[in-house]
Amino acid sequence: MFDRLSSLVTALTLVAIAAIFAALADGDPLAIAMMAVAGFAAALTVYSALPHAHSDTRAAELAPAEMRTPSFLRHPDFARWVDQEKDPLLGVADNIVAIANDAAIRLLGRHIVGADIRTAIRHPVAAEWLSRIDGDAPLETINLVDYPRPGQRWTMRIAALSNGERIVFLSDRSAIDAADRMRSDFVANASHELRTPLAAILGYVETLQDMNGDDDGATRHRFLSIIEREARRMQQLVIDLLSISRVEADRFRRPTTEVDLAAIVRHTITQLQDSETARPKDIVMALGTEKLPMHGDEAQLGQLVHNIISNAMKYGHPGTPVTVELLREGARVRLSVSDEGDGIAPDHIPRLTERFYRVDEARSRSVGGTGLGLAIVKHISERHQGQLDIESEVGKGTKVSVTFPLAAVA
Repeated sequence: MFDRLSSLVTALTLVAIAAIFAALADGDPLAIAMMAVAGFAAALTVYSALPHAHSDTRAAELAPAEMRTPSFLRHPDFARWVDQEKDPLLGVADNIVAIANDAAIRLLGRHIVGADIRTAIRHPVAAEWLSRIDGDAPLETINLVDYPRPGQRWTMRIAALSNGERIVFLSDRSAIDAADRMRSDFVANASHELRTPLAAILGYVETLQDMNGDDDGATRHRFLSIIEREARRMQQLVIDLLSISRVEADRFRRPTTEVDLAAIVRHTITQLQDSETARPKDIVMALGTEKLPMHGDEAQLGQLVHNIISNAMKYGHPGTPVTVELLREGARVRLSVSDEGDGIAPDHIPRLTERFYRVDEARSRSVGGTGLGLAIVKHISERHQGQLDIESEVGKGTKVSVTFPLAAVA
């Protein structure tokens, strides 16, 4: 195909040849001149009409770029939105990570930008799914189990864009899974704790029903005592379950009523000393005389004090002091209860506030423990912006402390 220059040269050549033949044929000079002018004009017309080779090439190079949809990942508003997202987010173009927010870099490392998405997210399920996905594939939520560490779970979702670009969303589901497990464990443990005394009650009731006459009066009395003990244990368990449920329901509502923590502690100790609780005379008070005002729920704070002191009395050695101390520390007040018991091994301490967790299950049940006392203490202290601390040394005893903020003095 001719370009413009070739067409012009060819046209002029033909005009010249025609003029020469016309002259040789003794043609009219005026006719020859008019024919030459017409031929030249025709050549110019042909030259201007033909496309320019360089312009055509340039247009061919620019056409795809102009027709291509602009990249959404490179838009400044997209980069601004990515930086505001708290969950890890990746922008991927042709399977290459083009952009990653701070959360994604913290999770996967800074090296992921510019890397293949299938190697950036190092999980077999993610790699397999990303390698076979195309623009028409249904976009589903992918579970990444034990990612990035054992025991954790993340989910991956992908939004497909044009030009082979995608947005990858990662969400941490570990906390939700942990909450689900805690809920399941709570139901299972509560069922077990209720079933054990209930089975004992039913068993002894059936035995009593089979007994005839009054010859087994001592046995009957012993069986009835066991039934009463197990029934009270069930009653206390139900009370604690209701208590922890109420505390959890109120945990996001900060108390606004001003109360005197020192008065609450004194009243609770008086109740314990007047009750049939073992070792009432072992309680030693170091409370001072000043008032300690704070914003709190009087009933819940009383329950917190009762649980801590009761635990110390149950697990401390008989005849040793259970020391209850109140100490002002600047704008806060510390409530401490110390016993001189067997102590607790360090590996058990972080789990003491878990529901139904017991260091020694047999001993806990024998002294009437439900496994919920410190869990209730933890929730009440959190609602009152308190900080719970447990110190223990095997063979020497345990000290449980809770610090609360004092009410500002007007």
